[in-house]
Amino acid sequence: MKKILIKNMVCNRCKTVLQQEFENAKIPVETIELGEIVFSSIDSSIFKKVNEIITRNGFEIINDEVDLIVEQVKSYLISELSKENIVNENLSDLISKYMHKDYSVISKLFSSNEGLTIEKYFIRLKIEKAKEYIQMGNLSFSEIAYTLNYKSGSHLAKQFKTITGMSMSNFKNLQLWDRQPLDQIV
Repeated sequence: MKKILIKNMVCNRCKTVLQQEFENAKIPVETIELGEIVFSSIDSSIFKKVNEIITRNGFEIINDEVDLIVEQVKSYLISELSKENIVNENLSDLISKYMHKDYSVISKLFSSNEGLTIEKYFIRLKIEKAKEYIQMGNLSFSEIAYTLNYKSGSHLAKQFKTITGMSMSNFKNLQLWDRQPLDQIV
């Protein structure tokens, strides 16, 4: 078995796209999970085709340990954000448990590689999710804050304005849905 680690896989659609691409290319895949693809066997000619498919679809193969750790953190945070209720636990504790590493090591690697802290990255993810909720129009601002595990609506509003430069109301009224894909947030 050969496991290949993939950068920028953040959702089930990513998995589906790659699954279809490999099926079309008649490349057998054992499993596809967020951030990794497992092949039963793979030689250099097939690896070249795999790499082309991965690159053509906006992904990258991870070859570096630091990139691997950063991608694992990003994938974990995106999956946490996608859950119905975000866990009300310290972010550093959650990441340490998930990664089975000391948080200070993970945090330093992430910050030096991405140019921002894990906490600031997670805030940006939450703001993009808030934009999505505003665009859908199903929840009030207070409900969005609650869903994203903010202590208050004003805390979310302050962070939203800091990140976007506008209030949540202005964003809603302008309807300029300037959203970033979660895999491009840094």
